[in-house]
Amino acid sequence: MRQRLSRLIAFGFGSGLSPWAPGTVGTLWAWLAFVVLDRWLGPPAWAALIAAGAAVGAWACGKTGRDLGVPDHGSIVWDEIVAFWLVLLFVPATAAAQFVAFVLFRFFDIVKPPPIRHFDAKLKNGFGVMFDDLLAALYTLLLVALWQR
Repeated sequence: MRQRLSRLIAFGFGSGLSPWAPGTVGTLWAWLAFVVLDRWLGPPAWAALIAAGAAVGAWACGKTGRDLGVPDHGSIVWDEIVAFWLVLLFVPATAAAQFVAFVLFRFFDIVKPPPIRHFDAKLKNGFGVMFDDLLAALYTLLLVALWQR
C-alpha cells in the first residue's frame, strides 16, 4: 500500500484492508473523518474536497484495480468514502440522522438497486468504481429528504 499513492488513496488510508466488511469499515472511516474535518471545513470547502476526491478517486481506483487485476477489488473503498462524505454534507448534523444515512447508504451500496447494478456491471474502470457509489449516495439523500418531509 505504501509503495503507491494510488493504493494509499484507493484503500482508504488502510481502512479497506480490514478483513471484515471493508466497505463498511471504509464508510465508518469516512464518517469519522467527516466529523473531525467538519470543524474546519464549511460546505463550499466540503464540496471542493468531494469533487477533488471523486476526480482523484477515479484515477486511484482505476490504477489500483488494474494493478490488482480486479476493477473493483473489495479493498478499494475510496468510492465509499467520497460518496458518504457527499451524504453527510446534506443530512442533518445529528448522530441519529447520520446513522440512518449510514445504514441506507450501506444498503444501497450492497444491494445495488437499478440502475446502480447496471452501471456497476458495465463500467469497469475508475469512473465506474466511483459512479455506482455516488448513485447509492443519491438514493440515500433522496430517502432522507422524503423522510424529513
